[in-house]
Amino acid sequence: MLSPAAGKLLTFEEARHVVEEHASKLRPNGKELVELVDSTGLLLAEPILADRNFPPFPRSTRDGFAIRTGDLSKLPTKLQVTAEIKAGSDLKIKVEPGQAAAIMTGAAVPQGSDAVVMVEYTARQGDWVEVTKGVSSGENIVPSGSEAKRGERLLAPGTRLDHAAVAAAASVGKSHLLVYLKPKVAVLATGDEIVDLDVMPASHQIRNSNTYSLAAQIQAAGGEPVLLPIAPDEPERLRELMADGFEADLLLLSGGVSMGKYDLVEQVLAEFDAEFFFTGAQIQPGKPIVFGRALHGRDWKYFFGLPGNPISTMVTFELFARVMLEAVAGLTPHKLVFLHARLKSEIKTKTGLKRFLPAILSGELEHTEVELAKWQGSGDLAAVSRANCYIVIPPDREKIAAGEWVPVMLR
Repeated sequence: MLSPAAGKLLTFEEARHVVEEHASKLRPNGKELVELVDSTGLLLAEPILADRNFPPFPRSTRDGFAIRTGDLSKLPTKLQVTAEIKAGSDLKIKVEPGQAAAIMTGAAVPQGSDAVVMVEYTARQGDWVEVTKGVSSGENIVPSGSEAKRGERLLAPGTRLDHAAVAAAASVGKSHLLVYLKPKVAVLATGDEIVDLDVMPASHQIRNSNTYSLAAQIQAAGGEPVLLPIAPDEPERLRELMADGFEADLLLLSGGVSMGKYDLVEQVLAEFDAEFFFTGAQIQPGKPIVFGRALHGRDWKYFFGLPGNPISTMVTFELFARVMLEAVAGLTPHKLVFLHARLKSEIKTKTGLKRFLPAILSGELEHTEVELAKWQGSGDLAAVSRANCYIVIPPDREKIAAGEWVPVMLR
């Protein structure tokens, strides 16, 4: 066992890469068949293949007239309108030289024609149409099979099933999908100062909000939260609850990594032959974050020790725990990507830590700005509830001027 007593404080980037490396070794632990309508948010466990060419016919992208470009050598020119084609019309229609077919967007382009003239460049007169602008062969037509060929993979295993993926599955007739089982993530809040929601806290106590915020984050990430009773500062009971937590795929300890209290958590984890990959990251909030694994029976189970302050808990889940959960859920581990927005007001801070500070992203269309939410530290739940993102401040910046582009992590 690597003792955390010596301390293993990493930069944010180092800590994130350690977690990503371990996440890449994880595999989903089961599959189930669900109805397509119930699959949203789950992770696909099978490839979805095109059952025919997409589109299955040359498709018009405009309202207009299907023509033969060879008939447009002189402009303007008049062509005889021999058919009206809407989406779903018979494909046996054919355009001969000197002819045109009125066509709607999404309809099958008739045989013989090789382009569609937009209606804006035509003038209809009974059974004749005058074309005033030329087009090149293939213009305003999506060729058959250009989006996908029969047998081509549309969706890969590990794809999160959002509305677009569900539409792709429906387009090939999949009424049921094989998906990965949701991973079980145990949440264990620790400390005598924590009480259940239905208990009136004493003056030195607080209600257990972290368990429920983590449960919401776990569900949003595709996991199934397992909420354990609050662990008191008592070794035997803490050991029992940790053992229960290690029955899940991942254990999140909340509030057990502060000075003094961490000695107790470390002591109990040692009984599970715990190995610590890091015992802190150079970030704010969340510097005391702990990541490791413990032996439960014959299996190694990963755990995180998350700081007890509410915002610290939320931030460290998003930065570290989420990628482990998603890996067990069937998602290929991915790099963390930040957006960028212009800073609305100047920021002054201290150097040394990478900071993830609650902020408000606002504006309209492409004119987006971001500014810090007013907050009183990592226990300020009201501030984080008002925020919709976090501004990411590099460890070497002590001042960022208004108008600068800054990294943003959405909440």
